[in-house]
Amino acid sequence: MILRTLIFLVPFMGTVSRSAEAEPSYTIIVSEAAKSDSAWAEVVDALQRKYPQAAQITWTKDVSESLSALANQHPKFSCFVAKPSEVTREYVASVHQITRRLDQDPYCDTLWGILTGYDAANAKRIATQQEDLTIQRVSSGTEVALSMCKEGVWYDELEQYKKVEKRRGGSVTHQVGPGDTTRVLADSLSQPETHLFVTSGHATERNWQIGFRYKNGYFQSKAGQMFGKTTDNEQFRIHSETAKVYLAVGNCLMGHIDGPDAMALAWLNDVGMNQMLGYTVLTWYGYSGWGVLDYFVEQPGRYSLTEAFHANQHALIHRIDRYFPKLTNYQIEAGSRNLPSVNPTQEGERLGLTSFDSRGLLWDRDTVAFYGDPAWTATMAEMPKAYDQNLTIENNLYTLTITPNLDDRSFEAINTNGSQRGGRPILHYLPTRVENIEILSGQELQPVIADDFILIPNHLAKSNQKNLRVQFRASPVR
Repeated sequence: MILRTLIFLVPFMGTVSRSAEAEPSYTIIVSEAAKSDSAWAEVVDALQRKYPQAAQITWTKDVSESLSALANQHPKFSCFVAKPSEVTREYVASVHQITRRLDQDPYCDTLWGILTGYDAANAKRIATQQEDLTIQRVSSGTEVALSMCKEGVWYDELEQYKKVEKRRGGSVTHQVGPGDTTRVLADSLSQPETHLFVTSGHATERNWQIGFRYKNGYFQSKAGQMFGKTTDNEQFRIHSETAKVYLAVGNCLMGHIDGPDAMALAWLNDVGMNQMLGYTVLTWYGYSGWGVLDYFVEQPGRYSLTEAFHANQHALIHRIDRYFPKLTNYQIEAGSRNLPSVNPTQEGERLGLTSFDSRGLLWDRDTVAFYGDPAWTATMAEMPKAYDQNLTIENNLYTLTITPNLDDRSFEAINTNGSQRGGRPILHYLPTRVENIEILSGQELQPVIADDFILIPNHLAKSNQKNLRVQFRASPVR
């Protein structure tokens, strides 16, 4: 629960390790229909064996029926096991909304993921994945910050023939690539050393248009399989069994499962994706998608993908709650274009926000799906970061220290490709849930301290670079 007299958020991750909580709580949420199907019951059983202390919640008609039991349990991780036919756009929105209502603050209260697949066998493969993933190599169809990656390659969706690569131990180089990048992107996915794939551009539930400003090929899906189709109409299968993760940060509809031919199902089934995120609607604002790069790729090793996705959601909720407070509890139907237009607070105006942002933030809030087991850990390989975060705890006294590493550039955007990039709050997850919060110092940074994270607005960090410390007392939730 957030102490509402405080301002919201503070950094997540520091010296306190993820293993500080020996057996984090985990809840499996599943429909009676799925659990009564023997094949899907095996998926639940696989998770139960993986997390022996996990609780289970079943629902009958609507996933929202799980709210009361989930609030009572308030687990660290919530895994929504669902047949693909159950994972509608409305289901995804409902999961977003349920998981923000476990306590009284407006933020998501549990790290959730939707575990589904083309079929039960696909979902079971994801459920049984044990070994954590450290991402060494990135492949992308749009610009990414390779300076923050061990190695990788991206092909420009805006400029034909543009290829940018970083080899291990080397620097970022600009090269001439092929005019049609369908084959090279497909080949990169088939390479066992590729662990992260990033895309943007035009897409539907059936295909990804690789070029945005020029003619290029497509990725296409059919019955849980992925295919490439070049500009010469050559078609070929794309298949990989190497565990990896996928960020469809700027694509329309890539996360929308509207039938067995959906792209999301082919990514999960045929290309080895254990986790992925994607919009269930058309995307035009972009905060919920592109911002995950700010936390995951550009702060390498600080967050798991699950944590980065939720950190970005916390950032979005903070932006609504602080600068458009009339909309904090405003609900819209998933995909509805009936969006209110609200002027920002004076502070929001000073930051350049307008009523356009109020509409965009609401549009993005409940429309990005996160698929996979939320407790499975995929992280970027450690790299030097623009600033360090360190949390110490002694006798219920919490001290978060932020150390800039790049002088006045420490809190600037590292990469601005896409939409709504940069300016993300510093966010630090707490190792255990807390209550009875009392801020002792650092009020000028306007931190938001929730029961499981602390957040500091980025623009205040930039203006207080020599004094970035928040100290507070809190007691563990029993």
